[in-house]
Amino acid sequence: MAHLLSSSSSSSSFIRGAGAALALAGLAGCASQAPVAEVLRHRVPGSDFPISAAVEVPAGATTVYLSGQVPPVVDKALPGNDPRAYGGDTRAQTLGVLRSIESQLKGLGLTMGDIVKMQVFLVADPKKGNVMDFAGFMEGYTQYFGTSAQPRLPVRSAFQIAALANPAWLVEIEVTAVRPPAPAAAR
Repeated sequence: MAHLLSSSSSSSSFIRGAGAALALAGLAGCASQAPVAEVLRHRVPGSDFPISAAVEVPAGATTVYLSGQVPPVVDKALPGNDPRAYGGDTRAQTLGVLRSIESQLKGLGLTMGDIVKMQVFLVADPKKGNVMDFAGFMEGYTQYFGTSAQPRLPVRSAFQIAALANPAWLVEIEVTAVRPPAPAAAR
């Protein structure tokens, strides 16, 4: 170091280099305290329908894919091929599925508000003229999404399908959630 300080041009270079290093260290400290980017949800223009038109996920976020969830058994006294064993109608089965999803997310440290995408598979309901009961699904869905307690809305698709693995199931829901990036530790 004595050799570097022996000439004035060397000492100027050393001081400039040290100054630059300190400046970079200061900037790194500022960067670690920057706010974490949030998931951006874009509403459907001119609509109050409770879904997002688009969702933007920030860099560094972790995507969590949940397998499709089907209605849980609510009445073990009924045979497994009876829709009433799973809540009966589309609304009740939707609520059961959403409770299961909520529980699974909680176990992962996430909430229903962390869901960014949802795919819904609805089976034609014989009691509804063999068409999907979209209104019944929406009655269950709107208890979890677009509320004052949980206003975050996912992008969503809903499909009428021919059948699910169990003929008693009227609903299967698959979701994708996002865990925001953790804030960088302060230095």
